[in-house]
Amino acid sequence: MTKNSLTRGLLLATASTLAVTLSACSSDDAGATDSSASDADSSSSSAEEPASSESSDSMESSSPAAEPATDEPFGAACSSVPADGEGSFAGMTDDPVATAAGNNPVLSTLVQAVVQANLVDTLNTTPDITVIAPANPAFEAIPQDQLQAVLADNAQLTQILTHHVIPGRLSPDQLAGTHTTVAGDQVTIEGSGEAFTVAQTVTGAPASVICGNVQTANATVYIVDQVLAPTA
Repeated sequence: MTKNSLTRGLLLATASTLAVTLSACSSDDAGATDSSASDADSSSSSAEEPASSESSDSMESSSPAAEPATDEPFGAACSSVPADGEGSFAGMTDDPVATAAGNNPVLSTLVQAVVQANLVDTLNTTPDITVIAPANPAFEAIPQDQLQAVLADNAQLTQILTHHVIPGRLSPDQLAGTHTTVAGDQVTIEGSGEAFTVAQTVTGAPASVICGNVQTANATVYIVDQVLAPTA
């Protein structure tokens, strides 16, 4: 072999080795780059997940809470109740129901009927009752001769008045439905929210709750604009 042939052989071998080395380095660099990119993506995803959860928690905590149901009296006629004194809403809370009604000018005719029927002590001493209380205009809607006849008949008057009393203190969300009264018959109240009616009345016109959820020491009172009629 000549010197020139040996030199060309060495050059070719060196070039071949260099090409293989460069190819391997390029492959390693690409793999490293892909791996780094994958790690970066994974890291980015991990970093984003807590942020998303944190954002969700933040949105939930900022959502408004459900409004609680009101415990206050409601109805257009509540404005007729005295603002202060024993006949006011605050004044009625510490008196039993017949006494509390006696201090409220809106219920003066009802109280006269209760006294006439000798029911004051019964109403004042019975614990936890609901009273459907006709306001003065409810009695005025009854023809006077009919009203006087009822007031003169103690048995009938007692039957009518005890029909307005339900055992247990009914909150507004418990008021609708058919309830057994102290008279032993039933009264059906329809409605929801702050709008309630009773179909069966003395005059035949439906009774509406005009001031409801009034609290006394032993009763929850719903003032209505008609006198209820006992069921047969």
